[in-house]
This record gives sequence, structure tokens and C-alpha cells, in this order.
Amino acid sequence: MKKKNRWAFFLVVACVLLPMMALCSCEKTKEKFTTYSFDYFDTVTTIIGYESDKEEFDKVSGYILSELGDYHKLFTVYNRYEGMENLCTVNDIVDGAHRTVKVDERIIDMLIYARQMYEKTNGKLNVAMGSVLSIWHGYRQEGEKNPAKAELPPMDKLLAAADHTDISNMVIDTENCTVTLTDPQMTLDVGAIAKGYAVEMVARSLKEKGISGYVINVGGNVRTVGAKPDLEAWSVGIENPDEDGSDYIAYLNLTDMSLVTSGSYQRYYFVDGEKYHHIIDPETLMPAQRYTSVSIVCESSALGDALSTALFCMTLEEGKALVESLDGVEALWLTNDGNIHRSSGFSKYEN
Repeated sequence: MKKKNRWAFFLVVACVLLPMMALCSCEKTKEKFTTYSFDYFDTVTTIIGYESDKEEFDKVSGYILSELGDYHKLFTVYNRYEGMENLCTVNDIVDGAHRTVKVDERIIDMLIYARQMYEKTNGKLNVAMGSVLSIWHGYRQEGEKNPAKAELPPMDKLLAAADHTDISNMVIDTENCTVTLTDPQMTLDVGAIAKGYAVEMVARSLKEKGISGYVINVGGNVRTVGAKPDLEAWSVGIENPDEDGSDYIAYLNLTDMSLVTSGSYQRYYFVDGEKYHHIIDPETLMPAQRYTSVSIVCESSALGDALSTALFCMTLEEGKALVESLDGVEALWLTNDGNIHRSSGFSKYEN
């Protein structure tokens, strides 16, 4: 290259780079912001995000909470909302039978996913268990209000309700967007999957909008959306149920992944001095007794939520076999004797 042309080349490069450097130097450093909500899924929602200013964070977090609010209203089995058909109205009985209900497509998609998880977990995740779970819910609520008179549900009552938990009686018409429960005594309860599914759908929506650098935590259903601004992974802890020990039993580094934990220490009541938690084994119709907590690491919070409940009702051998058969899924079990068990690839996420 001739000397004159070489200097011309350098001049052109400088003219391009200098404005770019000026733009970079003016770009605001992203800050960490946090907000909380107690309005959805009967638990605490925590949103952490990095933005250049609080106004932008408030806009994104407001969108997240609005979306979670919509899913909460659609998936609840306890409340009705004016002008809305939701799972509560799907469970309604009219003239001795369930009616065919035209619902939002998001309900259809979630119920189809729940049915797939029923097959994958050999029935350990069953959203058609509402008749049984509603009995436990009622007894637990009464026991919490009046501990001195707390009682267990009679087994004959639970067995009679269990006769109405056949998921094949949940008929979904995808073309017309309708749900029909053909057993008049069957009801749906999606508590084992609703939070995780909602969180996953919101996380995917953020990614579609190009939003990154956020963590959504809805009652232990943690979903990371992208990494931190410095591309560092998020540090997420698995809670230690033992109040006398450290706060966490493990710390994980996660990017675009979810961590979901189900535990016997989260919702429970006491009968004659013994604790009875909310995770009911479909086989025994009693609270599952093997673990204090089960944690799932995978990309989808919906999958993590379903698996954490299902594995809680499986033996350790059954649970490990299921996890090892699934790509991109790892698990940690904390057994009642305080021992920790990990799936083969779990340690790669630990720090």
C-alpha cells in the first residue's frame, strides 16, 4: 500500500471508531433493581433486574407482574372473576354435571402440558386430583385456624374421592378451545404446575421482546432470563429447611435456566404433634414421606415445577431413573435423615 493511501485508510478507520467510542462512553451502566409482590399464586414474587434506570425497570417489572396476574386469574381454582372463564368455573357443577367451558387458549395449552407430564411421571403429577386435594386443603385450613382441634381427613373419604381422579375424564377440544370434565365428581387442581408454567411463559415472552438480565422468583420457582450485564451467571441458592444450619444447602450458577424446589417445610399443619405437609402422594393419598425437599434444575420452569412434585412422590431410585432419562434435567434430593443426593450432572451447576 502506498504511504498516502495508508494514511487515508487510517483516517477512515479513525472516523468510524471515534464516534463508536463516544457512543459507548455515553452508554449508562446498568444497575440492579428489585421489587416484590404478594398478590399472585398465594406466595411472594420477587423480580430482580438490571436496567440503566429505575423507570425502565419499573416498566419491565410491571409487565411481568401484569402477565403473572393474568395467569393467576386463569389458573386459580378458588376464585371467580367477572367476565372470565377460568379453572374455578371449569370445576363448577350445574344441574349435577360439569358444563363444557370455552376458555382462554393459555388454559388449554397448560392442561395439555399437564397431561403430557402425567404420562411422563407415570401419574405422579395429576391435575385431576382436585377431589382429593380439596379435602386435604380444607382440613389443613381448619387445622391452621384451630390447632387444638386439627384432624386428618378420614381415609374412607379420601378413597371415595380418589375414584374421581381419572385424567382421561378431562376432555380438551383444541379446535373450539373448550374443556369438559365428564366425571361430575372430578375437579382440577393445578397447584403442582401452575406457578412454574406461568413463570416459564412470562420468561419466554421477555426473551421474545429481547429483554435480558432478569430473575423471576415466584414462591421458589426461580427462572433466570439471560445473564447479568457482565455476562456473569446468576448465583441461586437451594434453601436449607434446618433453621439451625446455614441458609442454603447448595449454591448454583445459572443462566437462562430454572431452579424449582418442592418441600415439606413450605405448607403444613400439625395433628397430635405430627407435621402433615401439602404434597400428597397419589398412591397413598397421604403426604409423601421420603424427602424434606426436592430441587430440579432445567431450562423450563414448567418442567421443573412438575418434576419437583412428581419426584417427591417417587423412591430415590425411581426419581433418579426418570431424571437420567431426560436431557438437560438435574436434581437434588434432601432426604428426611438429612442426607443429600444428586443426579449425575448436578454438580456442574454448583459453585
